[in-house]
Amino acid sequence: MKIYVGNLPWSVDNEALEALFANVGPVDSAQVVTDRDSGRSRGFGFVEMSGGDGNKAIAELNGQEVDGRALRVNEAQSKPRQGGRF
Repeated sequence: MKIYVGNLPWSVDNEALEALFANVGPVDSAQVVTDRDSGRSRGFGFVEMSGGDGNKAIAELNGQEVDGRALRVNEAQSKPRQGGRF
């Protein structure tokens, strides 16, 4: 299950994001999205966990405060690709 994590503090990196979710269950991957030019966090990321652990993580971590910011945690929605040839 792919989980969207929004409203992340700038201080959170991939390892900190993984550690936060590892308290709930095994994490397959954790990635903070960064700006292509500056390399700075864009304030959101994605975590992959098994379905049962993912649902538990969403329930436990949505709204939890990290460095004074309330996390937004929910199942990631697939976004259709833009562009392409017609």
